[in-house]
Amino acid sequence: MLAQPGRAAAADGHPGPATPSAKNGKTQAAPPPVGSTAAMSDRSDARRSPIDAAHLPPNRPLTSPTPQKSKSNAAKGAAAASCTPGDFGSRTGADLVAFVQASTTDCVNTLFSLTGTNAYNAFREAQMVTIAGALQNTARTYPGDNSTNVWQLVLFLRAGYYVQSNNASDVGPYGPTLATASEAALDTFTASSHFMDVSAANGDIMGEVLILTDSANEQARYLNTYKKVLNAYNSSYDAYWSMDTAVNDVFTPLFRGHWNPAYISAVTADPSIIDTLSTFTLSHLAKLNDTWFYLDSNAGTEMARFLDTPALQAKVRPLVKGLLGASAITGSTAPLWVGVAAMTDANDKAQCSYYGTCDFVGQLTKAALPITYNCDADHTFRAQSLTDAALTAACTSVKGQDAYFHSIVKDNGPVADDHNTNIQIVTFASPKDYQTYSGWIFGNSTNNGGEYLEGTPSDPANQARFLSYVKSVNDGFPGDIWNLNHEYTHYLDGRYDMAGDFNAGQVVPDIWWIEGFAEYVSYSYRGLPDTEAISDAAQHTYPLSTLWQSSYSNSDQTRTYPWGYLATRYMVEKHPADVQNMLAKFRSGDYAGAYAVYNTGIGTRYDADFNTWLDACAAGACGVTSGGPAAAFDATVSGLSVNLTDKSTDAGSTITARAWDFGDGTTSTATNPSKTYKAPGTYTITLKVTDAKGLTNTTTKSVAVTGALPTCTNADPRVMDRNCSRSGRAATAGNLDYMFLYLPAGTVTLHITTTGGTGNADLYYNPSNWATNTSYTARSIKAGNTESITVTNKTAGYRYLSLYAKTAFSGVTVTTAY
Repeated sequence: MLAQPGRAAAADGHPGPATPSAKNGKTQAAPPPVGSTAAMSDRSDARRSPIDAAHLPPNRPLTSPTPQKSKSNAAKGAAAASCTPGDFGSRTGADLVAFVQASTTDCVNTLFSLTGTNAYNAFREAQMVTIAGALQNTARTYPGDNSTNVWQLVLFLRAGYYVQSNNASDVGPYGPTLATASEAALDTFTASSHFMDVSAANGDIMGEVLILTDSANEQARYLNTYKKVLNAYNSSYDAYWSMDTAVNDVFTPLFRGHWNPAYISAVTADPSIIDTLSTFTLSHLAKLNDTWFYLDSNAGTEMARFLDTPALQAKVRPLVKGLLGASAITGSTAPLWVGVAAMTDANDKAQCSYYGTCDFVGQLTKAALPITYNCDADHTFRAQSLTDAALTAACTSVKGQDAYFHSIVKDNGPVADDHNTNIQIVTFASPKDYQTYSGWIFGNSTNNGGEYLEGTPSDPANQARFLSYVKSVNDGFPGDIWNLNHEYTHYLDGRYDMAGDFNAGQVVPDIWWIEGFAEYVSYSYRGLPDTEAISDAAQHTYPLSTLWQSSYSNSDQTRTYPWGYLATRYMVEKHPADVQNMLAKFRSGDYAGAYAVYNTGIGTRYDADFNTWLDACAAGACGVTSGGPAAAFDATVSGLSVNLTDKSTDAGSTITARAWDFGDGTTSTATNPSKTYKAPGTYTITLKVTDAKGLTNTTTKSVAVTGALPTCTNADPRVMDRNCSRSGRAATAGNLDYMFLYLPAGTVTLHITTTGGTGNADLYYNPSNWATNTSYTARSIKAGNTESITVTNKTAGYRYLSLYAKTAFSGVTVTTAY
């Protein structure tokens, strides 16, 4: 299911210890309650195994707009004096309530990672009953914001349910006393006159309360509340990010309720929630075209999920078929089609011909990943829309990274019984496409900036792969593949440094190395400073000995990535012998021994020196590493010509070779070449440099060249031709201006550019039919009217292009050149 914006939702995808439920003849454990309200991140995820479709966690936006400031957000600043597990576990009664309410929401969020005695002391049933009682009392006078610090009470209860679900033996059982107290609190809150206020401040808290109904496993009791929220939604909510988020939070209990027999019984007795979901989906199809597309796709998916209940199938089947007919496997409505079709595949596969969803995963793969590029025997790319130039750049980068990686870890080859000889690099065209397709094809969580699935490396038939997407053009990664070099380091580290599969290495805290080393290699290989880590170094947030204990459960994004980078860089550059001792243990599968190398063998001995090193790092010592070349160049444009000056550096060696790609199919190996383009437009120039050690680095830069071409001569204003332009193009908002041209046989590179005019025209290309904003093979959709597309034609025939009026435009000039 698509969705949970701004909420962490079972991000590891591992089922918790909840009561199993029979679904389609199989017994599956329920996903755990939603975890900490950590923001969505476009950081890459760890090496994981695929998740079965029933447990795919809800997705959220990979990047979110900055929420409007509200009183609830402002209240986060009123911090308690301290924030440790003992601060909560040592208090009871009114003292506990006061401390929770005086804490920041960031502080309460840390409680989601408690285990052992700390978990028991903070979240034993008596503590939870106390806070539930306080929530009921505070809810009676809820003002619609966090001025009474009610958010912290809700968050504490959510943390308790989450920790108890995952660590029941630590916390102890929860019984009817807590259930009664929670129901009283939630009844009072949802009955508040301000519960449905449309405001940024209320949205923050409303969403948390809706999630709490799920955490407490009270999905059946609050079905009417969920219907009320969905029915009330309208465009006024869109002004507040937190309000749309709160509406989206309804889908969490509607999802997890399927593992609660009381919920299924309630819906079977009164299936009106199915009608509510169907109506919501059909009424808000337009949402599929904007940032909040998952509101509509989630509603459709959750309606279709009721196919898992035989008594409801007769009602649900025609509604599902209707939604499939209102959407398509590609284009803007794809998130709805894919989510709904996934439910038919998971819960009603025998009727696939009725729905048109037979071979569901095969259909998705064919539609979403039409490109296969064999870089070499060890590297295969699957892509949705990467250009040949992008694929070549990414291929070159990962192959070059091998030597750099081995120069640091000094391995003697793959670890024992590792058969991951080939890595498959899968890249979707955008974050939306990644969220739409990847989880259902590959079984990965998509609440991240990419994910490496190592699988079972001891199996010769295993296929290692990482899933990625294009975040934006010129995003700093070769081929515009977001987190390419970070994810590829996970593959190399798993193959050459870490025995067994991903889970084998999780018996000890070692993510300071797993994630920190991936960050270190990614930045240093590309010749870039980690500016976030350098900034954090000045804060001295963590001693090195604290970072030894970092795990996925106790570390936020900052501790995991920037501070993992700092710890790894310090150890690699200042204590390489210790790193080699640790890696030797990792490679033999002795993870406890590796942990002992840094936890007890080093312990706190390096803390003082690390602290001093952080000062130097923040002062500039952590710039580009000397491990390889740093590619850079200047470009001076004059008309259609560009003069290029190599500015690459290499502190540890000498640059011996340069390879330029001018973005139009031509190349050069000169040091400072000049290039004259045939047509105006924006071109991406790539420079790859190689040093005497064989290490490489690649950088790209876009240049815009200008120059007049003659007007196309055909009397039909739609007809373009070789090296000519049409000016004065115009269309009203939402309409298309169609054009076409005939290309001769042979390998011909076609450049299409647009410039000038007013408004916002997006450029689309289709080699076989009229190009539209929903039927295309290439597009350029920047703000304004400066767009460009470069394609390679190998057969004679007509080619089609169009300008889509994102807003009304006029006076635009279109140029075609080959």
